[in-house]
Amino acid sequence: MRAEDIIIGTHAGAAAEATGTAVIIDVFRAFTTAAVALGNGAERIVMLDDLDEALRLRAAGAGSRCMGERGGVAPEGFDFGNSPHEIRDVRFDGETLLQTTTNGTHGIVAAAGARRVYAGAFVTAGATARAILADPVLPVSLVAMGDGGRRRTDEDEICALYLRALLCGRAPDAGALRALILGMADLKDTRDLSSEDVAACLQVDTVPFAVRVRREGDCAEALAEYPPSA
Repeated sequence: MRAEDIIIGTHAGAAAEATGTAVIIDVFRAFTTAAVALGNGAERIVMLDDLDEALRLRAAGAGSRCMGERGGVAPEGFDFGNSPHEIRDVRFDGETLLQTTTNGTHGIVAAAGARRVYAGAFVTAGATARAILADPVLPVSLVAMGDGGRRRTDEDEICALYLRALLCGRAPDAGALRALILGMADLKDTRDLSSEDVAACLQVDTVPFAVRVRREGDCAEALAEYPPSA
């Protein structure tokens, strides 16, 4: 893929402007958590921008459990917070989960104009790049969500650069990426990141599927999409 076919943007404004393929990136922690949940058997994850809607859908039987955060903390009444470590050993076989977060799912909802949408993180980066390259829908917008439009975050922007390199046929060193983020990123911010979550989120290309988001009416559903092998 040509570098000029790839756009790197930040925050929900760039997600809203995406028209071809949009990869909405939230490394710490939304889309690492989503990948773990799908890997632990969840059939789909409904991604939402509203806490009350998540609780309403669970009460109506449209989803079994709610996970997410506001201000980095699990909302009252939710089954799980926004933590890949918390759900590491939880089985979700066949379940539909409901996820809402300050940044990541907000970007997914905003990307309504894109023809194809992925939820991006380091754990799924390689699979996401392979899925896009297998059937490109251009342009490709890599949206580093950052901290809710208030500030940019190093981990999301470095993940966007990593994805761009993969799409352009390059192979950056994963260990160097982890060291770079650990040396640069603010890991003691308002999100209250645990060392276990940081370690889980900085695993690179460990998940064999991309997190593909499909729209069913007003609903954004994330599913595991297995791309062709490298």
